[in-house]
Amino acid sequence: MTPPIEDAIYLDAIAEVTWTELVNASGIPESELTELVRYGALVPRNPDAPTLTFEARYLAVAKTASRIRHDFELDAHGVSIVLCYVERIERLEAELRALRAHLG
Repeated sequence: MTPPIEDAIYLDAIAEVTWTELVNASGIPESELTELVRYGALVPRNPDAPTLTFEARYLAVAKTASRIRHDFELDAHGVSIVLCYVERIERLEAELRALRAHLG
């Protein structure tokens, strides 16, 4: 299923989002997002800062978490495990593409 065009945004490592923006964009209750931070699925730039900020790419991670949570009816711990595997699969696919490109 293709996400709606209004969900399309440019995400880079330089841009950042605030905790409030992440909560509003994700559709996940703040308490569950806090758990995802605790489990390491969402990593703030500076965990000790009074106001948490995140790389903009975590908007996509939070939206994915929301879909996983809804589709599979998982708690935050289950969502964080699935997100870990999704990230690993994406890294492996990128590595495979790079190897294929290198081999021609």
